[in-house]
Amino acid sequence: MQLKIMPKKKRLSAGRAPLMLFLCQMISALEVPLDPKLLEDLVQPPTITQQSPKDYIIDPRENIVIQCEAKGKPSPSFSWTRNGTHFDIDKDPLVTMKPGSGTLTINIMSEGKAETYEGVYQCTARNERGAAISNNIVIRPSRSPLWTKEKLEPIILRNGQSLVLPCRPPIGLPPPIIFWMDNSFQRLPQSERVSQGLNGDLYFSNVLPEDTREDYICYARFNHTQTIQQKQPISVKVISVDELNDTIAANLSDTEFYGAKSHRPRPPTFLTPDGNTSRKEELRGNVLSLECIAEGLPTPIIYWIKEDGTLPINRTFYRNFKKTLQIVQVTEADSGNYQCIAKNALGAIHHTISVTVKAAPYWIIAPQNLVLSPEEDGTLICRANGNPKPRISWLSNGVPIEIAPDDPSRKIDGDTIIFSKVQERSSAVYQCNASNEYGYLLANAFVNVLAEPPRILTSANTLYQVIANRPALLDCAFFGSPLPTIEWFKGAKGSALREDIYVLHENGTLEIPVAQKDSTGTYTCVARNKLGMAKNDVHLEIKDPTRIIKQPEYAVVQRGSTVSFECKVKHDHTLIPTVMWLKDHGELPNDGRFTVDKDRLVVADVNDDDGGTYTCVANTTLDNVSASAVLSVVAPTPTPAPIYDVPNPPFDLELTDQLDRSVQLSWTPGDDNNSPITKFIIEYEDAMHEPGLWHHQTEVPGTQTTAQLKLSPYVNYSFRVMAENNLGRSLPSEASEQYLTKAAEPDKNPTAVEGLGSEPDNLVITWKPLNGFESNGPGLQYKVSWRQKDGDDEWTSVVVANVSKYIVSGTPTFVPYLIKVQALNDAGFAPEPAAVMGHSGEDLPMVAPGNVRVNVVNSTLAEVHWDPVPLKSIRGHLQGYRIYYWKAQSSLTRNRRHIEKKILTFQGSKTHGMLPGLEPFSHYTLNVRVVNGKGEGPASPDKVFNTPEGVPSAPSSLKIVNPTLDSLTLEWEPPSHPNGILTEYTLKYQPINSTHELGPLVDLKIPANKTRWILKNLNFSTRYKFYFYAQTAAGSGIQITEEAITTVDEAMASRQVDIATQGWFIGLMCAVALLILILLIVCFIRRNKGGKYPVKEKEDAHADPEIQPMKEDDGTFGEYSDAEDHKPLKKGSRTPSDRTVKKEDSDDSLVDYGEGVNGQFNEDGSFIGQYSGKKEKEPAEGNESSEAPSPVNAMNSFV
Repeated sequence: MQLKIMPKKKRLSAGRAPLMLFLCQMISALEVPLDPKLLEDLVQPPTITQQSPKDYIIDPRENIVIQCEAKGKPSPSFSWTRNGTHFDIDKDPLVTMKPGSGTLTINIMSEGKAETYEGVYQCTARNERGAAISNNIVIRPSRSPLWTKEKLEPIILRNGQSLVLPCRPPIGLPPPIIFWMDNSFQRLPQSERVSQGLNGDLYFSNVLPEDTREDYICYARFNHTQTIQQKQPISVKVISVDELNDTIAANLSDTEFYGAKSHRPRPPTFLTPDGNTSRKEELRGNVLSLECIAEGLPTPIIYWIKEDGTLPINRTFYRNFKKTLQIVQVTEADSGNYQCIAKNALGAIHHTISVTVKAAPYWIIAPQNLVLSPEEDGTLICRANGNPKPRISWLSNGVPIEIAPDDPSRKIDGDTIIFSKVQERSSAVYQCNASNEYGYLLANAFVNVLAEPPRILTSANTLYQVIANRPALLDCAFFGSPLPTIEWFKGAKGSALREDIYVLHENGTLEIPVAQKDSTGTYTCVARNKLGMAKNDVHLEIKDPTRIIKQPEYAVVQRGSTVSFECKVKHDHTLIPTVMWLKDHGELPNDGRFTVDKDRLVVADVNDDDGGTYTCVANTTLDNVSASAVLSVVAPTPTPAPIYDVPNPPFDLELTDQLDRSVQLSWTPGDDNNSPITKFIIEYEDAMHEPGLWHHQTEVPGTQTTAQLKLSPYVNYSFRVMAENNLGRSLPSEASEQYLTKAAEPDKNPTAVEGLGSEPDNLVITWKPLNGFESNGPGLQYKVSWRQKDGDDEWTSVVVANVSKYIVSGTPTFVPYLIKVQALNDAGFAPEPAAVMGHSGEDLPMVAPGNVRVNVVNSTLAEVHWDPVPLKSIRGHLQGYRIYYWKAQSSLTRNRRHIEKKILTFQGSKTHGMLPGLEPFSHYTLNVRVVNGKGEGPASPDKVFNTPEGVPSAPSSLKIVNPTLDSLTLEWEPPSHPNGILTEYTLKYQPINSTHELGPLVDLKIPANKTRWILKNLNFSTRYKFYFYAQTAAGSGIQITEEAITTVDEAMASRQVDIATQGWFIGLMCAVALLILILLIVCFIRRNKGGKYPVKEKEDAHADPEIQPMKEDDGTFGEYSDAEDHKPLKKGSRTPSDRTVKKEDSDDSLVDYGEGVNGQFNEDGSFIGQYSGKKEKEPAEGNESSEAPSPVNAMNSFV
């Protein structure tokens, strides 16, 4: 029953207080203040102040120190139990107890072993008022065992396979920290492909050649003993397929070969955890760690989701390249199924982890110390939660309360002990134990029965000095049992406090939020209880703030000249200010050129180093102010140009003619810097409601230095002024003194008033509250009024404060209401507000739409009509109508997946709508529902309709297999969406030559039940393009195209190659080329001479019918046609099937090559001409020549 500083406070208006300000409070008991004077003669039960942790792991190389500290009056004595029995420390020479304390020191460094002292320890602190006990402290020495020796065989595996390198560290206490390094103690790099699991193993999703190394080493660090243990190095070699065969043959007897999967790309599989599902249990408040590591090629990426929920944003973290999901400060709400998904380009796999969050006990209400006076009542409450629910048990002075001495003032009621009319013998220390299978909580709380008259602990006649317009805090620390009441007086008893605002804190401190000059005086604090009274006087003095009325100004001077900065200070006459100057926020240079006079700093013989910021600082014992100016040093100029700049700030602000709603502000303008001031801007700050925020008040012309300002009630004003000229606006002036206006009734009411129901039987009235500036006084409240719009009921009203919402319960469903919200404060009511209309809560509609009709427009579109529901049955604001429709599923499909329902919403009161995107030749069902702000009404009876047939989709696939010389086999799969009954397939195809020109199109109809067709009588070595589509009664579907080539006649192709590579053939070609060259040279010479050569004369005399004259048009010889015979054969050319060349066609005669060449080619580029000794050309008789082709052309075809 003593006082403690709390944030909660009470505001009292002196204007409404009686002659004596009586401030009374009821404060919960906590503990006796630790004031030395108070503790000298006040008894107090023991309180444990320090103890070792419950699970105490010690270093076996150091002495064991078990802490137990307690306070109390008289000083408590200490005892210990070990494993539930008394621990006699006097009988063990290694155990000592710290004097005046319960802390044990067990000296095991000189002799003894830590394991000898393992166990459960508990400390008891006892004095005449009771006994407090510590937690059960479990002492265990830390352990850092070595790795067991093992023979690790080299690991050889194929590039791309997965690999897990086991760590399996020794079991230590506490568990070690695992990391992988090499022989050079460098950490092994990790990535999305290679990472360490939570169990310490090293996982490779797929291995690469660079993973080959002989020093994969797992290290275990035991932090408690600062030791590191190392596993034997593991050798890994990654090899190719060829290397693998050699390695297996050479090392099969002593090599471990990992993995049997191919190094080719593969979808993901999980390396850990196993199976499709697993379970995880975690305790509340711990870190939940879930892990999924997958193998695959390429390396899988891990994603995490929570089924039926979202991951907590601020508590979720991803570790180990998103393979580990961590949720910190886990709660019961985090229970559920978590799914990790591993995905790469070849597929995806998922694993579901079912998480259950349990909870060790945690406090809801922990028992608190209770100080009571005789005959008083009190309660100790011990309330805890956990999963499973913890069991609460009570102890008294360390003994189970069931066997503790009886106390007639005590009654046990579950988690509460009720005390009635306590006596001094009721003092004791109670322990509450809350436990479940995951842990326990133990709390000590004493009941101390004291009868003490009030005591005021604050020193008498304390003097408080406060700067005006700042808060003043007058202390009155007190103690007493029963709890005293506090009264504050100003001056002689009976004098009334004026209209200032006072705040009484729960520790007895009186606060004056804005101390004014008239707050000066003597204040008396009086504490009373039934055993007596105590009082104390304190004194308050209000001082004027220190101000700089003439600030240093920005200066630009020439080198070698003198500059001065002025700083005039105005202060309270009882305070002695000290003025100091700073340069660039440091001390002035120790230079005789700098001199400080009373109000002035002078710098002589200025140089470049003197440039910078000069600050004048004025300090008193209560406040300080400062002002700065910049000095710029320039080179001397013959005629310095005038400085044009924004004005200097105004100064010396003063408030006069202070009235309730107005005040006059005056100021002194600063230097205009050679540009006349055009206007002054005045701003205000409300130090009570919005400190630090400045608002625009008004503007006045630049020739005016006073302004009459309109004010609002109950605002603590400060003002500042800025000057403006054609170059801009000055900095703000210093703030004026503060002026607190009187309170008045509000001028306005809240805005944005609305009435909407959140439940069918309520009306939620909301509004935008007034801000502090608009409140006009203390005690701002709101009068909320309502009545039904269509009834004759009177207005119902309530008055609320500090809220912007009020809920009216028990209203009829969706009824219009008239609503008013009026502001009021301690000074009165705001003007009468206008009423606004709202509605009570909506409920779900009661009636379904009727007379639902469906008009099928086409195979993918239907139109739905319905009759509207009665407005009264909607029971809310009509939002629209919603159509649910779904396609009927076959029995096979229905068993495989859930029927997917589609929803279309039509806003407002529409009574028809279109359903697009339907599937042709399908059976559909639909119903219609009306929607209001609460939700959907009942569904109309299901309406069934069918869509007509449509054209089918493209066949699912078309493959061309088994190509031969003259046939191709087509295989296909029916359309995935036939959209009706298939009637037949249409196949169209045409040949394509080497220049991609299309041949004639063949059209073929195929029965609908066929999925395979053989096309015969095709040209060999010919590319064909196919067009294939299905048909229903509604028409032709989408076609699919494919291309294929018939096979080549390999015998003809090899025949051509054989001829072209013969030696005689090559020699013949060379001779022909030489003869042509000689003939051309002779011709050229003869033509230049203009005469005939002998050969020509002989030719004219003996005309050979086999030789043709030279053509006059192009000057070429008839017997050798360069344009024809040298034209290479296309790829389709071939020799006769018997692979022979007739002798008469192979003679070395130019005559035989020059005649009968029909330069014709078929569409695929095959030569169809025929060589002959006749002069006349014969027509082609098919695609094949009847005789062997020319050797020249055969060579060209080969090339």
